[in-house]
Amino acid sequence: MVSEARRANPMLLAARYQADAAGERGSQAGALPDPVLSLGLRNRPLGDFGTDNPMTMNWIGLSQRFPWPGNQGFGQQRQEHFARAADLDAHEMEAALVSRVKEAYFQLAFMDRALIIMASTRELLRDFLEVTSARYAVGTGLQQDILQAQIAIAQMTADITIVEQNRVAMAARLNSLLGRPATVPVGSLELPDPVGSPPTVDSLMAVAAVNRPAIRAARERALAADAAYRAAERDAYPDFTVALGYGQRPEFEDLATIEVGISLPLWSGSKQKPRVREMQAFQSTEEARELDLHNETFARLSELRAAAERARDLSELYRTSIIPQAMAAVESALSAYRVGDVDYMTLLSNQTTVNRFETERVRLAAEYQASVAGIEALTGLETAVR
Repeated sequence: MVSEARRANPMLLAARYQADAAGERGSQAGALPDPVLSLGLRNRPLGDFGTDNPMTMNWIGLSQRFPWPGNQGFGQQRQEHFARAADLDAHEMEAALVSRVKEAYFQLAFMDRALIIMASTRELLRDFLEVTSARYAVGTGLQQDILQAQIAIAQMTADITIVEQNRVAMAARLNSLLGRPATVPVGSLELPDPVGSPPTVDSLMAVAAVNRPAIRAARERALAADAAYRAAERDAYPDFTVALGYGQRPEFEDLATIEVGISLPLWSGSKQKPRVREMQAFQSTEEARELDLHNETFARLSELRAAAERARDLSELYRTSIIPQAMAAVESALSAYRVGDVDYMTLLSNQTTVNRFETERVRLAAEYQASVAGIEALTGLETAVR
């Protein structure tokens, strides 16, 4: 499913296309402006369109503007940093997509396991109903117990229906992440038990600082802002325009022209200097965003690691201690109920508790796997935990 999402998710494809488009801007920024070719008739008298006037000529000219040395290089550097940031953004979206696919997958797997547990519990409740009916038939049971047993079975059936409908909705969500129609059937899924212990938060953050695409993209944007600032500082340096011209005079000797023009930053106080301040503020903004992303990543990794450890430890506690004791309590209560030593509500309460604990254990397993997927997305490595 992860492979299918990487191949077919529309938003990921759009991000990749956007990165491809950004990659084409570097050479554009580094290229010289297009030269200008001029063709014309110069100094033709309006009254007499002849060519015997010494000022009359057929003109062809070519001009080229040259920015101050180095200015184009900064512009190209800026676009190249933006292009790398766009590419890294696509990788970040891919990592987030994989995490969302895994989260939806494990939610579906949890629902599959929960449905099995609930179906098994409903069968046990039906067995309890048979025991209750038998006791009532021989005069040792109460009709109220039969009604309570029937209500418990109906309630469990209603709960199963709710989970089944939630599964349909979650399957549609997973299908959308995979880029396929929402109605495509999703079969029963496996839910692994929690295993392993996540590395320390410091270790995870060290990996994330190097590998997380979003952090690397933030650094590229900060570098792009630095290039823009350095280019803005040089905006007051003049651009040069070189022009060549040839004038053909049919009745006289032909003429040649060469010109060099220099831009004059007469309005630097309202143009170039404000741009320098603008780019300086932009650079500070990108650096602050990069720092915030580092802090946010650290905090999120702390949350996910704590959630994974909590889910793993509680799941193990349920599996090895709480659920076996709760099941033993059900068996004891059933034996006591057969001989009339406890009432039916005690038996029902014990079985409901077992159902809740077993469902909670598989929910914790799904929470662990989703937390691991989140850690993998933030560290940029799919083997960050296992």
